Formats: sequence, structure tokens, C-alpha cells
Amino acid sequence: MLKNWINHMSEHKWAYLLLAVLAAVSVRNLKPAVKSVFRTISIAGAANRKLPIYSVETPEKRVAISFDAAWGADDTEEILSTLSQYDVKASFFLCGYWVDKYPDMVKKMYEAGHDIGNHGKTHAHGGSLSLAQNKEEIMGVHERVKNLLGIDMNLYRPPYGEYNNTVIQAAEECKYYPIQWDVDSHDWMNRGVDYEVNRVLNNKNLRNGSIILFHNDTNDTPAALPIILRGLKEKGYAIGSVSQLIYKDNYKLDSEGRQIPNGRA
Repeated sequence: MLKNWINHMSEHKWAYLLLAVLAAVSVRNLKPAVKSVFRTISIAGAANRKLPIYSVETPEKRVAISFDAAWGADDTEEILSTLSQYDVKASFFLCGYWVDKYPDMVKKMYEAGHDIGNHGKTHAHGGSLSLAQNKEEIMGVHERVKNLLGIDMNLYRPPYGEYNNTVIQAAEECKYYPIQWDVDSHDWMNRGVDYEVNRVLNNKNLRNGSIILFHNDTNDTPAALPIILRGLKEKGYAIGSVSQLIYKDNYKLDSEGRQIPNGRA
């Protein structure tokens, strides 16, 4: 699973780079060119920044679980079996080449009642693509799944969790809800079942409306998932898919990407 670990490390490359810079020098001593990077980062919270949905404001104890499918499919049958056993619907975000390679698995997911979401045609870095290229990444998968299942998907998770205004605009123009997460299981780190279980159940961000991230082809998720599902239910959470959790209209996003229905402070 080294390849998986390396792939996912790249999803957070800017966060790790920023931490490295902060560890090496104080901000006041940075050169002007580097200071401009920090100014750019600080602008990220500005009102004109487009955001995906990280979580949902709801008084109900509900969370959504999601799986990104960009690697293999070895443990997908076991994951589907576990979800069925616990009567849970989830969201699967699929890359175009994954759909091409595992069409029968895509059908099983859909027939079991799970969301089929879009994870980009080639798992490209959307932040480096134009608007047209981002739309091509989205619609390339859209057409594959529509031909296979006869449905129009409307949930998009940018590869690597990487986005900017162009990525979000592309999703919106393709009639998609851009979806992120606020609880990362870290299953891609392959640090053991106990670590993954603790990472989810005791996550500081876990709350009503959380969206939890897993992957469908990691070492520990098949064994950790039943424990996590039981633990979430013991905490009183109803567990479902992203489409069951998010608001479809009349909402706004706060500065953290939390979806809030209009009329609620």
C-alpha cells in the first residue's frame, strides 16, 4: 500500500509545506516573495472564496460516510457487505478509470442504494487546470456513469481534496454539489485498525452533520469499519450517505464550508 500512502500524501502537500516553512523560520523574517504566499493563504477565508461542502449544520445527530475509489477494488465487496449488515447507505466517489475497470462493482454499489459520486476522470490536480479542463474531468466521468447506470450524478469530490474558485465553478456549472469532508479516517496511512477507529470516533471535528472520509482499498478499513459504525451508533448518530445529509437548495456556506439552511444563523 506504499503507492496509496504516497498518493494521499500529495493530497495534503500544501499543508505539509506550510508546516515545514513555519517550523524553519518565523513569519516576520520571511522574504517578501514568501510573505506574499502567506498573504494569499490568508485571503483564502475571504468572502469571494468559493468553497465545497465540508459539513452540514443540523440539529439532528446525523453523519455521512463516504469512500473515494481511485486505487483498486480488493476490499470493496467486504465494505459493501458491512454496510448492508449495518443497514447504512454511503457515498462512493469514483474516478473515470475506476468505473471503466470495475463496471460490475459500480452496478453493485448503485443497486445497493449507495450514492454514486464523481471523483474526476483522471484524478488530476484541478487547481492547475482551466475551467474547461476541470469541466472535462467532471463530465468525462458523468457520461461514463450515465451510460452504465442511466443516472445523472450530482456529487463531486475534487481529487486530492484540491480546489480553488475555478474547480468549484466548474462543478457548479456542471450542476454538481462540490463535496469535501471534515473528518478524515486517515485510512490511507495504514497505521492499524485501532488508530483508524480512534481517528474517527474521537475526532475533534466529529459532530452533527459531519462528512467522514474513507477509501475503498486500504489495509485496515475492512476491519475498522464495523467498529466505527457501531461506535457512531452508540454515540447516537444516524449514519447515511452525503445525498441524505446535505441541503439541496436554500442554503449558504460559512467560512468553514459548513452548509447552513437559509434563515438559520
